[in-house]
Amino acid sequence: MFKHRKKSSFTSPGRLIFIALFGLLFVGAVGAQTCVECHDKVTPGAVSDWKLSKHSNNKVDCAVCHGDKHKSAKDAAFAKMPTPDTCGQCHSERVSQYKSGKHAAAWAAMKAMPTIHYQPMAMTDGQKGCGSCHRVGLKTEAEMAELRKQGNGYGTAACDSCHTRHTFSAQEARQPQACATCHTGFDHPQWEMYSGSKHGIRHSLKQLNILPSTAAAPTCQTCHMQNGDHNVQTAWGFLAVRLPLPEDKVWAADRVTILQALNVLDPEGKPTARLDVVKAANVARLTQEDWQKQRDKMITACTQCHSSNFAKGELAKGDDMIREADHLMAEAIRIVTGLYADGTLAKPQGYAYAFPDLLTFHDAPTVIEQKLFVMFLEHRMRTFQGTFHSNPDYALWYGWSEMRRDLIEIKELAEDMRRVKKK
Repeated sequence: MFKHRKKSSFTSPGRLIFIALFGLLFVGAVGAQTCVECHDKVTPGAVSDWKLSKHSNNKVDCAVCHGDKHKSAKDAAFAKMPTPDTCGQCHSERVSQYKSGKHAAAWAAMKAMPTIHYQPMAMTDGQKGCGSCHRVGLKTEAEMAELRKQGNGYGTAACDSCHTRHTFSAQEARQPQACATCHTGFDHPQWEMYSGSKHGIRHSLKQLNILPSTAAAPTCQTCHMQNGDHNVQTAWGFLAVRLPLPEDKVWAADRVTILQALNVLDPEGKPTARLDVVKAANVARLTQEDWQKQRDKMITACTQCHSSNFAKGELAKGDDMIREADHLMAEAIRIVTGLYADGTLAKPQGYAYAFPDLLTFHDAPTVIEQKLFVMFLEHRMRTFQGTFHSNPDYALWYGWSEMRRDLIEIKELAEDMRRVKKK
């Protein structure tokens, strides 16, 4: 699946010796057999998965990851919950790559959303909503302590989001299905886009043994984790906004409007404190060099099967669709901003500027602002994501077409609101 994949540091002789000795230190205190005897009855699935794992084959027992403080049912609270640094004892290169990529910033990005605290705790810290996927991100010591206090301390490992515990299978994590749990649905249906594209169909046919295993069929990892690199990033980032502004003056003005509605720029076009949040969450490329670096990586992936000219041309179509989507989006934002300006719509309490705040999501206070949020986070996302993922149905009918309909509704809602206000 990955060409020229580096030999994992896990399999080096020195590393294996270290792991074996490290595990043996705990044999007298706990020992894998002691854990297995009990957990075969209490959590048999976990034991079964561990027995299937390379960890089991290489004598990496329970104590290596969970410590040796938990010896009976009475002291289960002393079992240590692993973190990425736990995995980094053996997989230092991969953990270092992960920490430089966008997945590591996922928890911080969720917590930075202005109305995230409006959601039920079960959906965030309890990981039954946004937190279920965003748990892949790094957490501070204070955040992990708070999660443990709430009884939610199980989502701290991050690596097990893709390498499901307790098999921790690299082979599993290399399959596109490993990405599907999180990259699906409302604002990021990459799984649906990919699986219905020619790329995804061919890979499905390979898994069904209809196409031979040597047939070309890129997975999510082929493009986004080349050679197993865990530093996952994209040129346009999650929100498809970037700096510097384009030379195209219309597009530049449209992008400024979008950045203002994200509250990254103030009404005068100057950076706000939220720009620091965007930087910390790594959701946008803020220099030409950073953008070009990610674009060049993608061209490298594409040219495994396609010519360089074809790859560059297809990616440029994605750029063009962002420009077109931005024009529709900016017009809609200006309509709502105009309602604030003439007093038809009161600026929501807590908003820093007289612009809609697209990051309030479903907590936007009026129907027209809700429509604007859906236009941005669902339909604009699908327009450009569908283009880059080679799924024309998502790009057109679930994306661009819906944005056109959103804009018409927003115009009519604004007219109705002004008509009512005049009465």
